[in-house]
Amino acid sequence: MTLRIGTRPSALAMAQTGQIADRLRAAGHAVELVEISTSGDRSSAPVAQLGVGVFVSALRDALHRGEVDVAVHSYKDLPTAPDPLLRLAAVPQREDPRDALVARDGLVLGELPAGARVGTGSPRRAAQLEALGLGLEVVAIRGNVDTRIGKVRSGELDAVVVAAAGLRRLGRIDEATELLDPVQMLSAPAQGALAIECRAVDLELARALTAALDDGFTRAAVTAERAVLATLEAGCSAPVGALADVVSDLDDEGRAVDRVSLRAVVGTTDGGLLRASVTGDMDDAEKLGAALAAELLDMGGLDALPRTAGSGVPR
Repeated sequence: MTLRIGTRPSALAMAQTGQIADRLRAAGHAVELVEISTSGDRSSAPVAQLGVGVFVSALRDALHRGEVDVAVHSYKDLPTAPDPLLRLAAVPQREDPRDALVARDGLVLGELPAGARVGTGSPRRAAQLEALGLGLEVVAIRGNVDTRIGKVRSGELDAVVVAAAGLRRLGRIDEATELLDPVQMLSAPAQGALAIECRAVDLELARALTAALDDGFTRAAVTAERAVLATLEAGCSAPVGALADVVSDLDDEGRAVDRVSLRAVVGTTDGGLLRASVTGDMDDAEKLGAALAAELLDMGGLDALPRTAGSGVPR
């Protein structure tokens, strides 16, 4: 049986799907890629205006209709509300979750002069850039990696902030002038991670995908991050960042255990940031994320967020 893998047609989507296809071939599966255009690919409007699931709905529809057997998504694009007809079969090992700066003249963030124009399509990035107090002018942009970096090369912008994972998957990480420390710029929930879906009824296929591709540490980290988002019910226009790491620790009896260390940030309406963190058992990743979101809400995060149930991930 040849596995038909659905993917968006962008260069980045094709690159990351190609990596998944190579791993499945190495595991003994025959595969073919099926390009599926989404409304997000066809529009230049801001993501917040396009709505939840704009980059995944066409792929999921193709799965439902049986036109493809597997769909590869950037995990951060998935709505937090699950589709009961589909199964999240695998979360492969995550690529670099950090944001990257691509600036003129090889500059790093701290070297950009006051008034420098920095492009991003992400409210999360914009809120954190403005909170640094560097006097930067944040400019809203959309487009693929080429389009965004092209605005720097042409002189239209002094810098752009993009996902490091995308640059790495495209073989362009050398174009980054700085990889931003999460202390400065906390990532979007699930940034750098992929989600591999199949139909819920395809149990044998799901088991094969899990065996070939799934990484338990990445799945736990991303589960915690997305639980923050789901509990906040934050939409794509909400400035929310969350990043989890699985760290080794010792329990009360001196035995080595793996724990999830989770940080989150919410931009407030007055230009400030609310931050919180928590550490707990890897098996409790979803509960940890929900508890951290509740803490942020108690700190006043509710007033900063548009509330849209079943939301997608802030970019």
